[in-house]
Amino acid sequence: MTARRRLFVTTALPYANGSFHIGHIMEYIQADIWVRWQRMQGHEVHFVGADDAHGAPIMLKAESEGITPQQLVARIAAERPQYLQGFHVSFDNWHSTDSPENVELSQGIYRTLRDAGLIDTRNVEQFFDPVKGMFLPDRYIKGECPRCGAKDQYGDSCEVCGAVYAPTELKNPYSTLTGATPVLKSSEHFFFRLSDSRCVEFLRGWALGGRLQPEVANKAREWLEGGEDGTGGLGDWDISRDAPYFGIPIPDAPGKYFYVWLDAPIGYLASLKNHFDKGGAKAHTDQSFDAFLADPAVEQVHFIGKDIIYFHTLFWPAMLKFSGRKVPDQVNVHGFITVSGEKMSKSRGTGISPLRYLALGMNPEWMRYYIAAKLNARVEDVDFNPDDFVARVNADLVGKYVNIASRASNFLSRHFDGVLDAAAAREAVGMFDGQAVQDEVAHAYEGREFGRALRAAMGYADRVNQFFDAEKPWELAKDPSRRSELHRVATICLAGFHKLTVMLKPVLPAMAARAEAFMGCAPLAWSDLARPPARVLKYEHLMTRVDPKLLDALFEADAAADASGAAGGGTAAKSAATGSAAAGPAVTVAAAGAKGAGKAKEATPLPEGTISIDDFGKVDLRIAKIVAAELVDGSDKLLRLTLDAGEGRTRNVFSGIRSAYAPEQLVGRMTVMVANLAPRKMKFGLSEGMVLAASWDDPARKDGIFLLDPHPGAEPGMKVR
Repeated sequence: MTARRRLFVTTALPYANGSFHIGHIMEYIQADIWVRWQRMQGHEVHFVGADDAHGAPIMLKAESEGITPQQLVARIAAERPQYLQGFHVSFDNWHSTDSPENVELSQGIYRTLRDAGLIDTRNVEQFFDPVKGMFLPDRYIKGECPRCGAKDQYGDSCEVCGAVYAPTELKNPYSTLTGATPVLKSSEHFFFRLSDSRCVEFLRGWALGGRLQPEVANKAREWLEGGEDGTGGLGDWDISRDAPYFGIPIPDAPGKYFYVWLDAPIGYLASLKNHFDKGGAKAHTDQSFDAFLADPAVEQVHFIGKDIIYFHTLFWPAMLKFSGRKVPDQVNVHGFITVSGEKMSKSRGTGISPLRYLALGMNPEWMRYYIAAKLNARVEDVDFNPDDFVARVNADLVGKYVNIASRASNFLSRHFDGVLDAAAAREAVGMFDGQAVQDEVAHAYEGREFGRALRAAMGYADRVNQFFDAEKPWELAKDPSRRSELHRVATICLAGFHKLTVMLKPVLPAMAARAEAFMGCAPLAWSDLARPPARVLKYEHLMTRVDPKLLDALFEADAAADASGAAGGGTAAKSAATGSAAAGPAVTVAAAGAKGAGKAKEATPLPEGTISIDDFGKVDLRIAKIVAAELVDGSDKLLRLTLDAGEGRTRNVFSGIRSAYAPEQLVGRMTVMVANLAPRKMKFGLSEGMVLAASWDDPARKDGIFLLDPHPGAEPGMKVR
């Protein structure tokens, strides 16, 4: 048994302006498996999370809904338990960065950095929206790319040519909030002097000292050392924002707030402090929060995605170091999750809805196992392939692991009242390369090589099943004189199932609990690997196979709007509350059915061939700008259009207008689109709307197709009424 470790473990804080997507769930599963592995060894673990609750996007979204930022954050936070509990993620505490603990810690860390001479102030010229009365973050400024001239590009980079630039370099800029032309205005900003020689020296030792994955350390080296031409290196970090802003006030600086990325990682500490202050850590220690973090034996471990490496390997450790606090021991970085090789996108509707997954009755441990089987310690993307998901879960979990218990327990229950042969159980401990396998699995879990751990476990399951088949217990059962042989075979196989249960428990905690009940075991620890049970109860099904039809339902675009509502909250419920035309009718029908539709006022029948004004109102027609257009390989009718409908993002739409227009004729043109049409999954990709065009119904008329044009002056996002 290794010395008892003391661990403080976190995942990246999700931004509190939207629901969890499957990328969040993947990260939480990865961290949860590692945490459960540590707990099974008897180590002290404090696993905490929180909502990242500050910043301009949350402030503006709340304003658009007519609520306070705190109300918006509370609404999002209320959704979290159904995801975390649904996928068996075992956080010890979940908190918020909009909390007294985070205000105290953030302001305290800032004061220490200021007193250490690591905070500077300087005037910064930024774009200011004269109508909104606020400085504009990059994401709320658009204009023409200063490099290639592409229109409607964001204030930090061009989606057409890939150029990166300052928002002040945009040509013909405008505010996406009001459409106003922004003006340059100077304001005093606060900077953390990351370029200070003390920070650079510390970060070279910390980031390049072997604690980061090789590819992450290489990236940090690039940032630290700059380019071969001597340019680059660490720059100072702007840590302030001007009012109006939803965040933590900077001490002694009225109207100034911490930039969200300063207080967000401090939210890790705030959640841990909240955990200690409310007594959640009492099971492990009587120490205070401060005493715990002051213990040099404590290990601070972060799990994050590859898109936020810069903040976690430069700013965060430097802030901690020079505020006199413990620095991270590990920053474990993972890639993104894709579907059949394509990047997942929540905004484009191509992601897997975690709540829809649960609402369909899909076992969360299928997902836990599948993701774990794909994960390793490198910064690699994880691909979700529906066919592979079905095959892997059914073959490994049902066909190999559960199959052992089902077959072996049948003979034990029928012939031996469920009692195992004690001598055979001891013999089984060393069989099938058991010691080597459990050592390999342990080493793989510790190193986050979860795929390797599961391959080793399934190899062990294969050998147990092969032994069962070779010994043919069904034939032994026919011969009373071979009763002892039958008892030995069934016991060895059941002991193998027990060992597998221990090895798989970090990945399959709910399955392990059912197996523990079946085997009459107390909750299994890693030290129980060599202690098979004495008897088993009558076997009951532990896991069902994946029905491929469930995967079809999971990816049905037409059902996406119902995904969250079917699980008790989320998208459908919110749409109904805000009057979304797409979700409204379904909610209305459900309510009428529950309360008695017969009491509702009868609608006046409409003349045949007509619709009501309410029916027309369900169609959300909006002005859209065609940002890009291209031919679709494999189709002689379709063009792929990229549309800006004033939503702060673009949409992908396939339109059958190839016979009438060349792609270059369409770029920059305004048109009319159906904005609330359910996304349609096509073999070429996902189509997220429909553009409107005129043509004759008579197929004999070859006069062409005519895309609808709005009158000059119409802007993307305007409603057509």
